[in-house]
Amino acid sequence: MAFSIRLTEEERTLADSYARLHSLSMGEAFKRALFEKIEDEYDIVIANEAYQEYLDSGCKATPVAEFWRELDEEV
Repeated sequence: MAFSIRLTEEERTLADSYARLHSLSMGEAFKRALFEKIEDEYDIVIANEAYQEYLDSGCKATPVAEFWRELDEEV
């Protein structure tokens, strides 16, 4: 799938500088930036859910030993 993006001259210069700095094509630079943004927003959603779970539990944390046991059971 291909996309076309309209950029101002200033935006184009900035994007081109970023791509050259990281030795990427312009397309690869935009693709990388898009997926990093998606991952960041996903991480925020997961963190907010975990924090809400913590608040709902009365601010009770799980001891790290229990956490490691749970992980071992899942494997």
